[in-house]
Amino acid sequence: METSKTKFSQRHPLIFGFLLIITAVVAFMLAMAVFNYLFFDGPKLRTQPKIGVVNVSGLITDSRDIVDWIQELEENDSVKGVLLRVNSPGGVVAPSQEVFRAVKSLAQKKPVVASLSSVAASGGYYAASPAGLIVANPGTLTASIGVKVTLTNIQELLQKLGIEDQGVYSGDFKDAGTVSRPMTDEEREYFQGLVDDMHEQFVQDVALARGMDEQRVFDLADGRAMTGRQALEAGLVDELGGRSEALDILCEKVQLPRDAKQLEGPEEKISILRRILSEFSLGDNILGPRWIFTYE
Repeated sequence: METSKTKFSQRHPLIFGFLLIITAVVAFMLAMAVFNYLFFDGPKLRTQPKIGVVNVSGLITDSRDIVDWIQELEENDSVKGVLLRVNSPGGVVAPSQEVFRAVKSLAQKKPVVASLSSVAASGGYYAASPAGLIVANPGTLTASIGVKVTLTNIQELLQKLGIEDQGVYSGDFKDAGTVSRPMTDEEREYFQGLVDDMHEQFVQDVALARGMDEQRVFDLADGRAMTGRQALEAGLVDELGGRSEALDILCEKVQLPRDAKQLEGPEEKISILRRILSEFSLGDNILGPRWIFTYE
């Protein structure tokens, strides 16, 4: 029995032949496109000089994606310079330090220009401080160099609800910061020591990264936020301007045209809840353990 395809080819030999020719041409063009990309366009695009863009946005609670992207740009020989775009109110201490170290390592190998958006405070400023040049908008909220830990006492509420803490602890400070009772003087001194040490690390890192006198940074590091213009006067930023001006500066440094190809990342992965909490700088204290030290 003849197939429908055979019947069609026999009935309409010209149309069938025309379709075969079109199919062959399309297949040939696709094959050539793949060939050109694999052996010509692909390598050219991979080696074409580029600008890297690192976005640090929202609360810094997990540095993995940011650090991995920074390291990828650092190892990519086609990336000649990096724009660090910061829009963050701060975050947890250790992840902020990890981003700081990644930016510092990158800046030792390639030009890095930081562009501070609406807010780059505390841990956000910490992350930007190792950049070779920091550009802030006049109205950017930045600085806010300091450490905080939020501890809550809801003992009276628990008593009204008939709830009593019956935990067993291995040491005097193992339940320090518990919500079920007020802090003792010894516990307050203990927490103050932790905060002071983290604060000292912050000040030392910023002073070294910015080439500033440590005492000068310490005097500024009382937790106060500054506008970009105030931060410029204080020596915490280098120039006033937005992302466009920062990109112009970077392109001039690496001698690339303004429309040079950009590699931007990391891919943003943030929930709606986290985004809302970030706007109020509450995310760490609500979503984290009973106490978290933050640069914010």
